[in-house]
Amino acid sequence: MAAPEKPWGGRFEQDTDPAVERFTASVHVDRELARYDIRGSIAHARMLGRTGVIPEADADELVRGLEEIGREVEAGTLPLDPRLEDIHMNVESRLRDRIGPVAGRLHTGRSRNDQVATDLALYLRDAARAMRAGLLELRRVLVRRATEHLDTILPGYTHLQRAQPVRLAHHWLAFFEMLGRDAGRFADLDRRLALSPLGSGALAGTTLPLDRDDTARALGFAGPTRNSMDAVGARDGALEFLAACAIAMVHLSRLAEELVLWSSSEFGFVELADAYATGSSLMPQKKNPDVPELVRGKTGRVIGDLVALLTIVKGLPLTYNRDLQEDKEPVFDAAGTLRDSLAVLAGALATLTVRTGRMRAAAEDPLLLATDLAEALVREAVPFREAHEVVGRIVAHCVSTGADLRTLSHDALRRFHPAFPSGADDLLSLERALERRNLPGATARVRVLEALAAAETELAKEAGSLTAAQEIP
Repeated sequence: MAAPEKPWGGRFEQDTDPAVERFTASVHVDRELARYDIRGSIAHARMLGRTGVIPEADADELVRGLEEIGREVEAGTLPLDPRLEDIHMNVESRLRDRIGPVAGRLHTGRSRNDQVATDLALYLRDAARAMRAGLLELRRVLVRRATEHLDTILPGYTHLQRAQPVRLAHHWLAFFEMLGRDAGRFADLDRRLALSPLGSGALAGTTLPLDRDDTARALGFAGPTRNSMDAVGARDGALEFLAACAIAMVHLSRLAEELVLWSSSEFGFVELADAYATGSSLMPQKKNPDVPELVRGKTGRVIGDLVALLTIVKGLPLTYNRDLQEDKEPVFDAAGTLRDSLAVLAGALATLTVRTGRMRAAAEDPLLLATDLAEALVREAVPFREAHEVVGRIVAHCVSTGADLRTLSHDALRRFHPAFPSGADDLLSLERALERRNLPGATARVRVLEALAAAETELAKEAGSLTAAQEIP
């Protein structure tokens, strides 16, 4: 088979070495950009015809051929030749097969530098919206499960040690907040990708009278980029996308870690549905939390994707350098990993069984109310540091003697400090401990109900915003 003609071959007298062709080819990766390449090329061709840069009849022929190739892309039947290096040249070659020499007009006033920057911006905008959609669904599940477990009580932890009692709803709404910030990061990125690189050329624009505003509008951008060199040489949009993916995966990893711990026999707080767990090839009794474990493990990949692109970009002079060919693989990997992780965690969380009795039994640990005992002294005008010291000695006494903190009488407490107003049984109650935490953002029932109502409002707003964003061409 004859080697395909290179678009830049006029300057060269020797064929490219096959090893170099394999080394420099990117079509096995950037084929993901095919539909965006078609969209950008159609907008460019129509603009060329409208401005008279090429005959309108030729522009119509280009669009007809590109639309046919677009259908091949969607059907997965577009033939790809790695010797043509990338998706851009594969599309142009296929266009030549379909419509003949007029295909040579498509690249008028355009470089692969601004072409790939445009394709990538279009991809990132769609990917950011897809990540928001996945986050929205997981946040809906968190709110639904939190509503079901408004009155389920469990220990809250610091240092993985039991700390204070909380509502399970309050605990799950903490992840709702984290993932909301993740959605905000992707929405912010979408706004920063609102300008079109198309028309920037290789680095300095073109002498041809292109209408950059026209192509920007056709592709759903707010307008053209303001600096051609920045437009073709920058990859901070991809970096920001990867950073948002990495942070979101870290949040998912924390949620996954809790599911792993909570589903263990030692905790026994939840049981994963069979559809979201696996077994052991040797031990028939095992039910392993492989789904959250894999989310936890895949987080490292996405963090690595971010580090990879940061490292690629850090030493590049303006403008385009071939190193930037390596930008797409980490982006595609991170997008796919986060998308799948959101989906499986949403399913696992929606279907797991909560062992409310085990949670309540753990929350009944009387030492979880030690802070409440100290604050009882504070309400009697005892300085907090003094109260903290007193209750610390009471806890040490209970630990050494096996006494239950809640059964200490008024006289017993007064031996540690005369300001105690009553016995521990009057001062310490699990329900009262929760209800006394009535500040905004705390665990009192009324505050959690307020948080759930606010969460429902936020979900509706995000769904509307996302729908509006997805309607942009």
